[in-house]
Amino acid sequence: MLLFWCAIVPVAVAFPVAQTKYGLSRSLSQAYSGALVGRQDIDLNPYAFKPRLTFRSDGTFKITVFSDLHYGENPWDAWGLQQDVDSTQLMNTVLEDEEPDYVVLNGDLITGENTFRQNSTKLIDEIVAPLNRLKIPFSSTHGNHDNEPNITHAEEIRREQLVAPLSYTRAAPAWADGEGYGPGTYWVPVYTKNTDKAPSLILWFFDSRGGFSEGANSTALPDWVDASVADWITLTVSQMDAAWGPAEQVARGSLVFVHIPPNAVQALQPGLNSTQDPGLNADLLGEGSTQATSDPANNGKDQPYWDAVNAQIKNLHGVISGHDHGNEWCKREPTKNVIFCFDKHSGYGGYSDAGWGHGVRNVVFRSPDPSIGPETWIRMEDGETHARIIMDDSYN
Repeated sequence: MLLFWCAIVPVAVAFPVAQTKYGLSRSLSQAYSGALVGRQDIDLNPYAFKPRLTFRSDGTFKITVFSDLHYGENPWDAWGLQQDVDSTQLMNTVLEDEEPDYVVLNGDLITGENTFRQNSTKLIDEIVAPLNRLKIPFSSTHGNHDNEPNITHAEEIRREQLVAPLSYTRAAPAWADGEGYGPGTYWVPVYTKNTDKAPSLILWFFDSRGGFSEGANSTALPDWVDASVADWITLTVSQMDAAWGPAEQVARGSLVFVHIPPNAVQALQPGLNSTQDPGLNADLLGEGSTQATSDPANNGKDQPYWDAVNAQIKNLHGVISGHDHGNEWCKREPTKNVIFCFDKHSGYGGYSDAGWGHGVRNVVFRSPDPSIGPETWIRMEDGETHARIIMDDSYN
């Protein structure tokens, strides 16, 4: 794992208003400036005082993804506390074996409806303890169970930033935070070498909200990435392209993480081929399984986000989600020509079934070159591996 400290004063890059060497026209920038007035708070150096993330000297970069840890279930019962002990043991075992360069906690860190309001955020301390001990950098997304009467996404983010020096989790600007309940939308750059001026890989993290508002008068929250995030994607990509060059010209790759799967994924399940699309397929997707499906009146409301991800983010290797504990398969989504993968249910909390087991998804970038797709697979707690694929043009 290569980490380099980079003490550079952060600079917010203004939206371009003239032709750049990469060809962003005045008319395009003015169109965005008019549509997104006041929304130019995109910092292209957001981690000036964090270690710079880089590929290893052999050109690889390894990510281990823990999903649906569900800490804090029934803390008044011995079995609830034991679940958390077992989840921590799984994290310690996997991290020591896999030695990842980066870790993603892909949502539902806490079962917020079962915890105590007065100390829910302290569960974050327990979750990040193995990462702190091993000094592994990481990011979190947040799920529907992280927005509940006893916890919110914003509270989890603030606590994580307080207790985890190597947390790269941060909050979206206020205009793209899902009315306060979807603040966990951001990106993390990875560089080929520490001295590079521009990253060769962007890890994108999106907040799919869901769950319930905090407090006694709790109400259901939208279970999709807010439409305002589509504008944020467009603006962010335009500024990246202006500063660093368009992704397709300078070979900058991307990978997306979001807890609740995009609604488009639901149509993939009937056509799964267990040989071509390996991995557990035990969770039938239906109401509440994908974004904007908890209430039929909301169907399609994740489409602005999904359209923007696929139209704006170039060299996109894939989209990775958790949420549906009994699924761990990958498949190419044909309408957008993008690979989608489920995580592996990691935590001993949350629903499960006999034979599902617990584990993680590993993603290994074999090169900073986005034309060389990463390899991904499921690793179980006992070390067994399966469902291995290459996320490139040849898949599906």
